[in-house]
Amino acid sequence: MENIKTQNHFVKTQKKDVTNIAVAYGDGIGPEIMDATLRILHAAGANIKPEKIDLGEKVYLSGNSSGIEKSAWEIINKNKIILKAPITTPQGKGYKSLNVTLRKSLGLFANVRPVSAFAPYVETNFAGMDVVIVRENEEDLYAGIEHQQTQDVVQCLKLITRPGCEKIVRYAFEYAKAYGRKKVTCMVKDNIMKLTDGLFHKVFKEIALEYPEIENNSQIIDIGSARLAANPENYDVIVTSNLYGDIISDIAAEIAGSVGMAGSANIGSNVAMFEAIHGSAPDIAGQKIANPSGLINASILMLSHVGKTKIADIVKNAWLKTLEDGYHTADIYQEEITKEIVSTSEFATRIIENLGKKPTKLPISNFSSGNGKIEIPLYKRKEEKQVLVGVDVFINWKGNDPKIIGDALSSLDSFKMKLKMITNRGVKVFPNGLPETYCTDHWRCRFVDVDSKVDGEKIYNPVTFEKVLALQSKLHDQGFEIIKTENLYEFDGKRGFSLGQGE
Repeated sequence: MENIKTQNHFVKTQKKDVTNIAVAYGDGIGPEIMDATLRILHAAGANIKPEKIDLGEKVYLSGNSSGIEKSAWEIINKNKIILKAPITTPQGKGYKSLNVTLRKSLGLFANVRPVSAFAPYVETNFAGMDVVIVRENEEDLYAGIEHQQTQDVVQCLKLITRPGCEKIVRYAFEYAKAYGRKKVTCMVKDNIMKLTDGLFHKVFKEIALEYPEIENNSQIIDIGSARLAANPENYDVIVTSNLYGDIISDIAAEIAGSVGMAGSANIGSNVAMFEAIHGSAPDIAGQKIANPSGLINASILMLSHVGKTKIADIVKNAWLKTLEDGYHTADIYQEEITKEIVSTSEFATRIIENLGKKPTKLPISNFSSGNGKIEIPLYKRKEEKQVLVGVDVFINWKGNDPKIIGDALSSLDSFKMKLKMITNRGVKVFPNGLPETYCTDHWRCRFVDVDSKVDGEKIYNPVTFEKVLALQSKLHDQGFEIIKTENLYEFDGKRGFSLGQGE
């Protein structure tokens, strides 16, 4: 089987050749923590060759709305590896997030955030915490497709795809297999979003069967988040969609002691990007007090990714030893633990002095014990029979009595298409709606074939696209303002659309 290979991930052999990487110094504290990180990597013998790229706030403000220069794309495509400090997206003027642009444009489908506790050297209530969050990185609500449809209503489209689900779920299980992790937990909200989150959960259950040696379970995201915050030691690897992953990865980092300590990897089939998970902190920029640990940990993930796992262990162990020695930046200061508060640069110097040493109390880094490479099969689409059975027509109507619009649409004679229901904000308001339901100016009107019937499950007759177009033309002629339509399909005889609440 042809596979997507993720850049020699977790190979045991130690490469000694030069690794070319694109380096973004970022904004705010970015240049300070990047200088500290690169000093450590060079001292450790990582044998990397940084090539600077310009992106972020200055590029935005120069008039480039994407926040990244063309030359930066060329360097990224040449080097395939990015080490990126935090950037600032200017407020206002509708600037798109550069982080999202990079992840989606480069196909960085997996965001991997290992979060561990470093008690007692970093204050936390969960000394045994050791969680890896694998977050889908390209779709979900972060597709960024939003519209204002009426004066009252805006929408954001939640896009979940089978290829996206298969890649991220399989990556989570492959990661667990490579690192000797014992359990993968899926977090979704498919009790409410039965189609989108339902697909994610379905794919998880399918792929979990291929890894019988790894325990698997699923949780609803709200209670899962609460349990993660209360008992993080019960979790090992968590896989979830984009928005949920964004939220719970910050929860995990915070309860571990500090968002400023964690790094993340963004993995694609051709390019990988490594970054700290914290922001650019412009309020402390230039004060030489920033903690570079997040970017250092991101660079450790980068070394492991390109096969330099022994160097990754050397750097990680030196960093852990420095924490144990009590040399801390001000953000993790503890009166009885910290021996000396050090600057960003001094912290890097202490780590360099500890290269080759190992911690005596914190767990020793073991990237070099990784087991093989992660490979993700190319997606193969299974053909399904797709049948058009109706249409949801969304109408902008300023009235507030569903019976008025319902009666008008019910009397419409259009090529054997009949009104089945009307919803407002997803709640059925016609026929037989409740008068207490508040209605906006945004009405979803579902039309199906006049002979469609109910027999246990909803049974719909096929309709033609010409009938759907004729219906829209008729509605327009009757003075109704159509703001969007959604065709209703069955796939292999299964309904591919949700029922209205109360339908």
